[in-house]
This record gives sequence, structure tokens and C-alpha cells, in this order.
Amino acid sequence: MSAIGQSIQQAVAVIKNGGTLVYPTEAVFGLGCDYRKQQSVLHLLKLKQRPVSKGLILIASHVQQILPLIQPIHRDDLARALKSWPGHHTWVFPATEQVPAWITGAHQTVAVRVSQSPVVKALCDQLNHPIVSTSANLSGDTGDNDCQALQQLWGDQVDYYLDLPPDGRLKPSTIRVAHTGSTLR
Repeated sequence: MSAIGQSIQQAVAVIKNGGTLVYPTEAVFGLGCDYRKQQSVLHLLKLKQRPVSKGLILIASHVQQILPLIQPIHRDDLARALKSWPGHHTWVFPATEQVPAWITGAHQTVAVRVSQSPVVKALCDQLNHPIVSTSANLSGDTGDNDCQALQQLWGDQVDYYLDLPPDGRLKPSTIRVAHTGSTLR
């Protein structure tokens, strides 16, 4: 069975090697990988039973990691997001050509968040890029917020289970459109 542990270094190595990772976020365990590696993302989507057309969220440790990926329509759009970051707010921006189609799905946009989670910050700082962040559950399911239960669900199909506690938020992040401020979730 895949390893379950508390090593940020091991989690970083898994992502660098194209693997998938269960890791804590602000509210729930996330399922993540290197967004630039198509096979990793497609494997993650298969685990979740989620269609690629829906798109995925990218999570980062600081705004410099996502600036090359977004095209704000107006400078106020970025300012709106910056007021909430780092934090528990995901913003949808028009995507640059650097964002792969397996991340945007059927959209021309990308959902991004600059996290305040110490675990996410450590992962993304060491990788020096964002990672995929989707809830660690089957698509449409509420899932389990227990790392060992997730290991029982996916076993060796996930390369590493980073068993550290989520930050204690009660709900997944709010998702808003950067240009309008409208709430999607």
C-alpha cells in the first residue's frame, strides 16, 4: 500500500516525479499533482471519476506563482483577488496559454487560490509552482476528511498520503469570478 506519513519532503518528491498526493488544505483533504504533467492530471481525474471538461483549481503559496497563468481583464480584477489572498478564496480568471487544456477543461478560464495553509505554502514554496487542488473524494461525493479512510479508498492508486490536519475551515473555499465578483460556490 502507498505510504502515509507527515513528510513534506516526501510529498514534494512525489509531485516532482509525476505522482499524486492526498494533502490537507484549509478545510478538507485535497487530491493534487503537478498541473503541468498531463498523465498525472488525467490519473487524478480518473481517481475522482471527474470529467476533464469541468476544469480544476490551482493552489499556490504566493501570487507570483499564478501571475503567469492569468489574464485579468481589468487591473481591478487582480486587486479584488489580492485583497482576499492569502486566504480561503478561489478566483476565476481568463487563462493564459501557459495553462494546459487538461486544467481549464471546457473553459477559457482558470481557478486559482493563494493559500494561507502552512502545508500548502510549504509544498508550493519547495516546488516553486502551484499544484492541482481538488477535494479528495469521488466526484459528487462529500468524501471523508480522514487521511487513513482516503488511503483505504484509493490505496496504491495515490502515491503519498500526507497525514497532517487541515486548517480547520468548515467549508471548501469560496469560488468567485474575478472580473464581476460574482460567486460560483
